[in-house]
Amino acid sequence: MNKHISLPTGTASSSPIYDALRKDLVDGRFAAGEKLAINALKEHYQVGLSPLREALNKLAAYGLLIQENQRGFRVPQLSREELDDIARLRKELEGMALEQAIAYGDAVWEADLLAAEHRLKRADMSLDKIDEWEHLHTQFHRTLVAPCGSVWLLRFIEQLHDQFDRYRRLGPTIPAVRQALDEQHHQLVELALSRDAGAARALMEAHIHQSYEVALARYQAHA
Repeated sequence: MNKHISLPTGTASSSPIYDALRKDLVDGRFAAGEKLAINALKEHYQVGLSPLREALNKLAAYGLLIQENQRGFRVPQLSREELDDIARLRKELEGMALEQAIAYGDAVWEADLLAAEHRLKRADMSLDKIDEWEHLHTQFHRTLVAPCGSVWLLRFIEQLHDQFDRYRRLGPTIPAVRQALDEQHHQLVELALSRDAGAARALMEAHIHQSYEVALARYQAHA
């Protein structure tokens, strides 16, 4: 039985200001620990106070902001302990989701997965096109685990990805590292299509660990 479901994007419904703020928080536009000035946000995003506050409240509930009583919103700090915890949970939850996706995925999923990998592989790897690669990278990982059958599992994975990327995107993407990750993406597809769940899970954990090492080096360089 196919259990393909759409992956949540952090909240039940999103808005342009929510999406823009979420991307900027993950990309590191705001410094860790920085207090957000409401008036500056209104001007930068050209948005009214009501939709802005709604987006900020949702992002606080999602974990990308800290809401301080009567004092507005602040960007969470970064720490080695948090990064270690995020990476560990990613390995556990994404490994579980991949095993379930391989068990439930049908021919439509297989075609979607091949297409997602193809788009990612063909993406421009120049630094000025990094946003495109990041988008396609996210879409690939979503497609890989989409048939797992659990909305909550996908929701937790999405949230962990955003928190992990706050560390990974502290520095520019290195083409050689991206090429190595893309090769692992191809291997993950091959293992998924051959329904080798055990080997696919082991590779997924190795894939996450390689990304973790990149994220850790970038965190240490900024600490």
